[in-house]
Amino acid sequence: MDDYYPFELQEIDFAPVEAPASRLALLTLEEAHDLLRLLVTVAQEGGLVSEEAERLAKEIAARVPSEN
Repeated sequence: MDDYYPFELQEIDFAPVEAPASRLALLTLEEAHDLLRLLVTVAQEGGLVSEEAERLAKEIAARVPSEN
């Protein structure tokens, strides 16, 4: 991740939503596992955010059921 650079939330184009209430406040189990895989990958890559990614991966892994 040599070409990694931090970004601001203002730079992200979020998907349009018709009404704020139409989004779920919680992640689905599939989304939680996707996020966990992403965080583990970032943690293994090293770099500026690897420690935070590892911490968050541990927190999420402790709170969601395993995929198996």
